[in-house]
Amino acid sequence: MNKSTIILSSAIVALGMVLLGFALKAGIDNFSNRDRDVTVRGLCERQVMANKVTWPIVTKEMGNDLVSIYDKIQSNNAAIVNFLKTNGIEESEISVNPPAVTDRLADSYNSENIRVRYNVTNVIVVTSSKVDLVRELIDRQTELMKQGVAVVAGNYQYQTTYEYTGLNDIKPEMIAEATRNAREAADKFAADSDSRLGKIKTARQGQFSIEDRDQYTPYIKNIRVVTSIDYYLED
Repeated sequence: MNKSTIILSSAIVALGMVLLGFALKAGIDNFSNRDRDVTVRGLCERQVMANKVTWPIVTKEMGNDLVSIYDKIQSNNAAIVNFLKTNGIEESEISVNPPAVTDRLADSYNSENIRVRYNVTNVIVVTSSKVDLVRELIDRQTELMKQGVAVVAGNYQYQTTYEYTGLNDIKPEMIAEATRNAREAADKFAADSDSRLGKIKTARQGQFSIEDRDQYTPYIKNIRVVTSIDYYLED
């Protein structure tokens, strides 16, 4: 083997060792960076108006003659349904439930001197997307008193409820905003620690929650989602 061949072979070996060293260093650096990450959370909140309302209209009648009570209930129902339809509620949005009759004499545990035997609860339910209109009619339901209809208020079993059913329409935008907020927090952390933000390691989308904004405005809903993301940190 001549001298030039030996020199060329040595140069090739040396170059290979240098390249191998760089490759090993890059691998080690990459491996060490994999152990450095930061977990951040991004919050997104929205306030929306409810787009569905369920309004139970409760009346009660008491007496000893079921026939008379039945006639009164029918009269009440006719007045309530007319009030609703006259003010813009569709028939398809009105449900008249069967009356619930309590026979107080049939209660073997009731030892008091019963003077009124029957207690009848009647419920008409309005289910509508016309939230503003229904809220107006709730304020005006005392007008039924002029027709002899006494609507029972404050019954915990029959609460007016408000819902928001358009969550799927705003989900993508809220998730995107929560993700942006998480990224901003991660960028700030990386800058403060003299690092660069790498790729996403893991990402978890939290559950959406829909709650009343407060007890006084149940028709305004607060929607909330939190996204949790793990980012790699790099030098």
